[in-house]
Formats: sequence, structure tokens, C-alpha cells
Amino acid sequence: MNKRPAAIAATALALSLTLAACSDSGDGEGSTGKSASAGTTVSHIHGLGLDPADQGLYVATHEGVYTPDAKGRPALVGDSKDDFMGFTVAGDQTFYASGHPTSGGNQGLIKSTDAGKTWKSLSLSGESDFHALDFAHGTVYGYDSTNGLVRTTKDGTSWQDGAQLEALDIAVSPKDPRVVLATTAEGVARSGDGGKTFAEGRKPVMALLSWSAKDALYGIDTSGGLNRSTDGGSTWKNVSTVPGGQPQALTAVGADHVLVATQTGVYESKDGGKTFKKRLAVASIGGH
Repeated sequence: MNKRPAAIAATALALSLTLAACSDSGDGEGSTGKSASAGTTVSHIHGLGLDPADQGLYVATHEGVYTPDAKGRPALVGDSKDDFMGFTVAGDQTFYASGHPTSGGNQGLIKSTDAGKTWKSLSLSGESDFHALDFAHGTVYGYDSTNGLVRTTKDGTSWQDGAQLEALDIAVSPKDPRVVLATTAEGVARSGDGGKTFAEGRKPVMALLSWSAKDALYGIDTSGGLNRSTDGGSTWKNVSTVPGGQPQALTAVGADHVLVATQTGVYESKDGGKTFKKRLAVASIGGH
């Protein structure tokens, strides 16, 4: 990277504060989403995922979860227009999320078993807002931004509290449940004990992370530069720059299958981030 370290750290921290500001407030064929009107747009994206059941694309936003309809337009899934912050796909039609109801407050951890049509509250309602969620090894890993904690749960109700730190995103090793990474203003911080403790962040600074396969850890910086690590984050190689600038969400579905939301769209790559195809248009925004 060409930016000075201090500038990078400041930019990353600014991004984290920008994204945190929201706390104040498939393809379409076969989709269960409502038909989208011509004027429907999405912005303020917080999470992305593909349902393994039908490979449908799901986009968690400030105003509900959306999926492309048959014409590629955003269709609201279910009836909820809550603010979905943390979001992760755990299996066929099974999603975990967090955020804020339209009436205000914190949702804690919620779960859907019908691909986002309906949601059930599991725990920490009114107490916690998870800005990052990851599901691996039968465990939900979350970054509780309300309390600045990494927390884990196997049953969705009883939690183990981990380290306290200022982070924007987390990612869990697909091979080792003890290895958790977090993006901080200093760089990528690593835990070898399941998130109980973290070493100091190491550059490069990343905004978002996603770890789908042992040799396929992806990180995106604040300007949309996509990077890949084959050694768990010890070294990184720049792959490309995703169209649309500043990133909003990143999900690696497989070793070479990546989804990224930026300021202009949701983009999909099936060649390890070398090339991208727009899956859904995003309304231009100035910030969250």
C-alpha cells in the first residue's frame, strides 16, 4: 500500500465509525421475496450471503433483507424492514442476524430457518447489537459492538465472552475454531484461543474479512482493494480493485467465489476476485 500507516489507520477507524452510525437509528427465480417496484433501491448494506439450498443471493440492509427478483431488481424478503447489521448464512435457509427493529433498540441475536421470511429472537434482545457475525464449527461468533466484545455461542442462548477490542469485522478459520481474526485500526488482529485474547493488529489494514477455505482468506481495504491470503493472514496479495470504491460488505462463498457490496452495487466473482459481475444495483450514498 502506498498510504502512510497513520493515514491508513485513521481511514480505517473513520470507516468503522461511519458504519457504526447505523446503530443510531438468488437469483430471483424461485425467490420468496416480494415483487420489487421499479423505484425500489437498496443502500446501507451490512451483509451478503448465498443460500446453499438454491444459491439465491441475500442482501442484508438498513431497511430489511432483499434478494434479486427474476429481472434482477431488489425484492424485499418477508415483511421486516428492520435494520439488519450483522448477518451470516449458516446453512440451507438458515440465517443468523442482529441489528435494530424499526421501533429502535437492539435485537440481540435472531435466527431465520425459512431464508429470511420470518425471524425468531434467540437471546440478548435489547442488550446487544452484533455488527459482525460468522458461523463456523457449529458456533456463532459475533462482535458485539454495544459492549465492544467478541462473543461466541453454540446454542444461540448461552454466550461465552471473549476479548474486548475495537473492531469492524471478524472472520473464523474454516479449519481451526480457535483462530479468529478481527479488523482493527492498527491492522488485522489474530486470536489463537477462540477470541478470548488477541495479539496487536498487524498491517495491512483491512476493513472487512471473509474466510471460506484454508488457503482462501479474503480482505478488502477501505478503498475497495481486494486482497487474498493463502497462509491465514501472515502475508497478503492484492488481487484487484472492486468496482464502486468503499466497501460495505464482503462474503467469500468458496475458495474462488466472492461477493462484495460497494457504493454502486453488489458484485460477484467466480475467479478469485480477478473479475466481477454486478448482481444488484445499489443507490449511491454518502455514508451510513
